[in-house]
Amino acid sequence: MAASDFIKREKLFENFNGWQDGYEGFTYAYKDKDNLIEYVKNQKNHHRIMSFREEYINLLKEHGIEFNEKYLL
Repeated sequence: MAASDFIKREKLFENFNGWQDGYEGFTYAYKDKDNLIEYVKNQKNHHRIMSFREEYINLLKEHGIEFNEKYLL
């Protein structure tokens, strides 16, 4: 996967070993790169405030992706 190779090659995240099964990626504008990197670095703390499920539903809606909640974890 090109994204995994890039992250490893550029050493963007010290302990990154690859993506977990069942996860998705969403594309953002390059200008948002720094905000996105900070989000990933602080994701553990972020999910103490908002659950993964809540955030995932928000992302699906934000990107105009139709979904049925019965298929979500």
